[in-house]
Amino acid sequence: RIRRVALWGTVTLAGGLALAVEMSLARLLRPWLGDWLGVWAGIIGFVLLYLAVGNALGGRWSRRGNAARLGWILLAAGVGVDTLPLVARPLLILAMRGVRAYNVALPVAALGVIFLLLAWPLTLLGTMTPLAIRELTPAAERSGDVAGRALALSTLGSLAGAFLPVFLLLPTLGTRRTFALLGLVAVATAAGWGMLLRQRALAVSAAVLMLLGLIALPAWTAGPVKGVDPAGRARVLYEEESAYTFIQVLEWEGERWLRLNEGEGLHSVWRPGPGLSEGIWDYFLLAPYFRPRDAQTFRPRRVLILGLAGGTVAHLYTRAFGPVPMVGVELDPAIIRVAYRYFDLGYLPTLRPVAMDGRLYLTLHDTPFDVILIDAYRPPYIPFHLVTVEFFRLVRARLTPDGVVAVNVARTASDRRLVTAVAATMAAVFPAVFVVDEPLNGARWGNSLVIAVRQPIGPADVWANLARSDNPYIQEMARRARGHIYPAQAREPVFTDDRAPVESLVHSIMARALMDRGQPRPADRAHR
Repeated sequence: RIRRVALWGTVTLAGGLALAVEMSLARLLRPWLGDWLGVWAGIIGFVLLYLAVGNALGGRWSRRGNAARLGWILLAAGVGVDTLPLVARPLLILAMRGVRAYNVALPVAALGVIFLLLAWPLTLLGTMTPLAIRELTPAAERSGDVAGRALALSTLGSLAGAFLPVFLLLPTLGTRRTFALLGLVAVATAAGWGMLLRQRALAVSAAVLMLLGLIALPAWTAGPVKGVDPAGRARVLYEEESAYTFIQVLEWEGERWLRLNEGEGLHSVWRPGPGLSEGIWDYFLLAPYFRPRDAQTFRPRRVLILGLAGGTVAHLYTRAFGPVPMVGVELDPAIIRVAYRYFDLGYLPTLRPVAMDGRLYLTLHDTPFDVILIDAYRPPYIPFHLVTVEFFRLVRARLTPDGVVAVNVARTASDRRLVTAVAATMAAVFPAVFVVDEPLNGARWGNSLVIAVRQPIGPADVWANLARSDNPYIQEMARRARGHIYPAQAREPVFTDDRAPVESLVHSIMARALMDRGQPRPADRAHR
């Protein structure tokens, strides 16, 4: 009776471990490969692949029926789970070198690393259910009943494995300790099997591995998550795995950088003194001048920033226009906390940070704004729900009659399709849409601002407004933008909530860039 209960428990544990590894692996890979659908597709796909292979192997091994084999397999699977983070680091460093070299190899690197990491433990866990069914089926006529119950318990275990890491283990223990705990649970169960079956070798081996794992646990889980600048230049000041993303703060020659997700794109720059950021954020200062030329003032009365990050745009607006009332919306509260600590957000008394999704904020608040600035990248994607017709209709409803909205969009030297699509979508809602290109200066990747206004204006109005300004920041940005501001021409494709293929479009742009690798590598600031 004890043996049967142990078999049912092992089946449940195997299902739980498989899903727990899947959920935890996504968190382990996020600091290196980002949080995009390709990573999730690879994890889910390979988990299913290896479990299928394991099911087939387990069915073949079950012909010889040996309960002790379950313990040894569980022991080996536990060791594989425990060592996943250790094996991951050198592989991920190699993958990041590939990303830095070509800047478009992210899907290949991600799927390759996932393939290597998952094979051993997931295949072994997949063998558990067929082996347990064999041990639990004394007569052929009961095989269907036993198989159904075993699969049901395995699925219930998977349900626990999906929720426990996300809501308890990862927030409480962190990624590496979660893997260590999952592996130790498997090894401890193997030790229990050794004692139950009086298999001394299995019990002793599992006990020794548990002891070694507990001794090595502080060393395995100590130290930084990455601890290095992807570009190999800056000093790491801070790292954190929040509930949403991986956060890294770096310092180089007196300025600080905020990197998120895989760390390939800069999300914010802070430098001492009153100067500009020398990035795409500076071009957001031009947005208030996209108004009719008879406007009385260009100083915005209320500004909304969707994608606050470290507050670079908020600092620039304060420097250029004085203490303007601003609301900065950022999805991750941990990023806001880091911005106060490392990016001097506390020196902006008129800024009110809000931890919330940008679209949800617009839905819940009806306060009108003169300027809405959208800088909500999750490299290499813009969240699709922030670039659809329905979203821009909501934005328009929250703008004053002469209000302006500006969106940061990435492009390559030879491919502007994402810029064109966002501009076409905005043109379906606003009467006038413009594009402001940040000069690439030989880089392969760069950014543009797509700016839309509620009033029908032309380029002559914009340049007349800029010419009237005696603001030194605006004068400098007008000089840089000369020759790079033009009306958007395309009227399609238009993104909607039902169909916004941002990911596939970005993949196509990356593939085209891969075919054009001979161009110079992108500058570090060129792509967000």
